[in-house]
Amino acid sequence: MAQTAPFSSDTLMDLLRTIRTPQTGLSLASAGRLESCTVDDDGRLTLTLTVPREQAPELSGLCDEAAQKLQTLPNVTSATLILTAHRPAGAPEPNTGPQRGTPAAAQPAAGGHRPLGGPAAPDAPVLPGVKTIIAVASGKGGVGKSTTAVNLAVGLGMEGLKTGLLDADIHGPSLHRMLGTTGKPEVVEGRLQPVQAWGIRAVSLGMLVDEKAAMIWRGPMVMGAINQLLSDVDWGDLDVMVVDLPPGTGDAHLSLTQKVPLSGAVIVSTPQDIALIDARRGVTMFEKLKVPVLGLVENMSYFCCPNCGHNTELFGHGGARHEAEAMGVPFLGEVPLLADIRSSADSGVPLVIGAPQSEGGKAWRAIAHTVATAIRTLQA
Repeated sequence: MAQTAPFSSDTLMDLLRTIRTPQTGLSLASAGRLESCTVDDDGRLTLTLTVPREQAPELSGLCDEAAQKLQTLPNVTSATLILTAHRPAGAPEPNTGPQRGTPAAAQPAAGGHRPLGGPAAPDAPVLPGVKTIIAVASGKGGVGKSTTAVNLAVGLGMEGLKTGLLDADIHGPSLHRMLGTTGKPEVVEGRLQPVQAWGIRAVSLGMLVDEKAAMIWRGPMVMGAINQLLSDVDWGDLDVMVVDLPPGTGDAHLSLTQKVPLSGAVIVSTPQDIALIDARRGVTMFEKLKVPVLGLVENMSYFCCPNCGHNTELFGHGGARHEAEAMGVPFLGEVPLLADIRSSADSGVPLVIGAPQSEGGKAWRAIAHTVATAIRTLQA
């Protein structure tokens, strides 16, 4: 478990003051402001530094050297430095979507820094080894989006696809718990190594910060964190990356579509009208961003009594299917409301692994099969 680091801010900033850019002599301490610093029980330190947006590209090349020096602190076994960049006061807002006639991947990223391993070429692809990237999104919270993302990703791995899972739900990262992973990712040559779990590779901000920490971040900080989770992680070669987005339609969605070319999106909703209103917004957003909607998933479609087997439609039933038909997008399937789904998420064993023959396990396997078929069609 991570805890506040037993080092004073003066100690940390004095160390960072010794690390300077060779071009201008600018130091991390003089340019940056300490945002947070935590150390887990294994001695892995994570330090977050806020720097001016215009200086972030120059400072990002110092992160490797800074991490090595932070490792010299007492009882620290490894260190990771995360840069976040705010938009300067009075500066124009970042682009809110791809410009007409320009591919989304070519748009300038809304973050303000480059990978820990050093500056990248301006036109270098962010994820050169990833063939397909799909997002899992919802118009509102509480509909089971993250649970769907986990079971979909693991299900795609079971379909024979080399799969990665990125938790971009910055304000509420939870996939590390749902996958049963503990500790922090290793850093090799300045790049985070994804955690291996249930046949897939995964990274979540929850692996890097204290679980008790409140993620009170402004828009530019959110976008900067997503950029680093994409650029600073050694994802390697993947057939597909599943990205769990925050609920709603906001900065994280725009940042992702500006940074990487999304091949499609899966929208999760519950059957009741109030959830479907927000699901429509999600579909509309991806349509405006020129991202194909692979389909809708109706989660908590019905409650299956474990004693008598009777189905009760607690939130109505069939709403997402009807909505998909009305909007002209595919309907991917229904997932029931089961106690096993809750317990599987808490225990860190995805339902498709822990109870594949349950109603929920079979539903997610069927959805994963449908999405895998769509992915193979896209890659053909």
